[in-house]
Amino acid sequence: MTSVDWSLAETTARRLARPGPEVTHAEAATAVESLRAAAGRAEQLVTDVTGLEPYGEPAPVHVVDRPTWVSANVASFADLLAPLSERYSTGRVTAGATGLEVGVALAYLSGRVLGQYDPYSEPAGRLLLVAPNIVQAERDLGVRPADFRLWVAVHEQTHVVQFTHALAGRPWLRDHLRARIALLLEQTDLGGELVSTAVRGLTARARGSAGDVSLMDLVTTDEQREMIGEVTAVMSLLEGHADLVMDEVGPEVIPSVALIRSRFEQRRSRGGMDRLLRALLGLDAKLRQYRDGVAFCRAVVERTGMVGLNRVFTAPETLPRPDEIAAPDRWIARVHP
Repeated sequence: MTSVDWSLAETTARRLARPGPEVTHAEAATAVESLRAAAGRAEQLVTDVTGLEPYGEPAPVHVVDRPTWVSANVASFADLLAPLSERYSTGRVTAGATGLEVGVALAYLSGRVLGQYDPYSEPAGRLLLVAPNIVQAERDLGVRPADFRLWVAVHEQTHVVQFTHALAGRPWLRDHLRARIALLLEQTDLGGELVSTAVRGLTARARGSAGDVSLMDLVTTDEQREMIGEVTAVMSLLEGHADLVMDEVGPEVIPSVALIRSRFEQRRSRGGMDRLLRALLGLDAKLRQYRDGVAFCRAVVERTGMVGLNRVFTAPETLPRPDEIAAPDRWIARVHP
């Protein structure tokens, strides 16, 4: 028995996921078609803005509903937490209770996530665009659907390029990040009950309220804290870089980009595996670093241009260190001496 009953988590989340906005069959078909077209167009726009070229086959684009997003994330999250599940197991009752909690968290997030790139779905990862949530968001924000859909697609395609670019030869970021997370989980000294407690904290943390115990609360060594800092810095960079690119596309391509950004920031709620991972690790306490991600990218571009910023994707050694995210001059001095 593992620490989480993932089958129960999936069943619970799919059952509790709320239906999407009311649309006609024609409206639904149009939304799916336009999102696929936006994803295709966004891929080239990201390359034009950044100069980064994806490596190998393009990531497949899936326009999905909420239950399908749930199933995809259960599989990904179970795989990510496999190192813990292999080391620690719990009783059937505890695993079931934890599965219910995770299911509730996923059901809640399934109604908020707009898009997500999963780099660990072989062979090229997969890009998920959650159609009902995008349609609901554009209605709530009162923005032009075509502009908003392209804006969201640019953000997600930026994540694709981050993980699959050919700047340094074969892509390396996916394996590097996964290895750091796996090492952190391996070195975190947890018992089975504490694993369950940490995972159950997802529900409260996903909703933005105080959770129970996170893995951040359970680390005991300087090495573990350093690894959490490294993971946080990388995730800050990736989100900040995607925000930068989606706005750099500009009004020539997305006429209402400034309006979309202004209204979106008022209701922003990051989701997907990024949010789940932050919740599990307790990184929500470090949200300032996420906000610093885009400030870091803008500062580097102002000093060194987009080509200079692209150096972060050369090798693990050129990624910003935890202390450099909020102090980009330190990164510039180290990488651009």
